This record gives sequence, C-alpha cells and structure tokens, in this order.
Amino acid sequence: MKRANVLGGLLLAVAVALGAVREFLFVNLNYELDFLEHHRDRTYAHSMFRSWVHGWDASDLRLCKWLLSLGFMAAILGLTIAVARVRFGHHQYGRPIALTFLVIGSLALLFHALAGWSPPLEAVSIKLLHALQYPVPLLVVWAASWRRTA
Repeated sequence: MKRANVLGGLLLAVAVALGAVREFLFVNLNYELDFLEHHRDRTYAHSMFRSWVHGWDASDLRLCKWLLSLGFMAAILGLTIAVARVRFGHHQYGRPIALTFLVIGSLALLFHALAGWSPPLEAVSIKLLHALQYPVPLLVVWAASWRRTA
C-alpha cells in the first residue's frame, strides 16, 4: 500500500474524529444555551459537559462557541492542507485551499450580516460555516486526489 494512501487515510480518520468531538461540544453548547436563554426547567446537555461549563452564563457560552468554531476551522484547514500535501506530493495547493477557506468564511459572515434583511441567509451562513468545521473540504481534496492519481 502506498505511503500517501496510509498517511492520507490517517489524516482523514483524525478529521472524522475531530468532527465527532465538534458535534458533541456544539450539541451540548446549544442545549446549555437554550436552557439559559429560555429559562427552561431542565437542560439536556450531557452531565460531563455541564460540569465543564458550570457557572458560565449565556455570553460565556456564546464566546466559547465562536472560539471553538474558529479553532475547528483552523484545524480542518490544517488537515486539508496536510492531505493535499500528502496526496499530491507538493505544497502548491496550500495557498489556494487557505484562500478558499477565507472566501467561504467571508461569504458566511456577509450572509450573517445580511440576514436581518433576508432571514434565509442566516441558514446559508450557518451551513457554510459548518462545512468549514467538518471534514468536508478534506474529503473534496481527497476525492480530487484520487481522480488525479488514477
């Protein structure tokens, strides 16, 4: 088995595991935010997560959510560039990948800003940000590498 296939597969596995961690954190963040902001009588957040954020208010959780979003985007960007390097054997795709992340992130920010004028843009904004926080870009590079090396 080629080294690039094994290393690329390992990077993909790390990205998928990171996506699972992200899902756990954000689902529980949203449960806890809903509990605090809507004064619910119970929260559905996991007890371990609740112990991590005990004493936090809604603004603390929102800040955490934004910081985690940026962190997951940076991690997926790094993994995507690493997969491109491993699968294509050179660094020439690093800048275009980073630029694509920047453009998609900026577009999401623009749609978020325009959501007051057109509410459906908020959902589009969220979907774009989610695409950058999960292994979606990495899978695109992975698929493109198989087409190119086949």
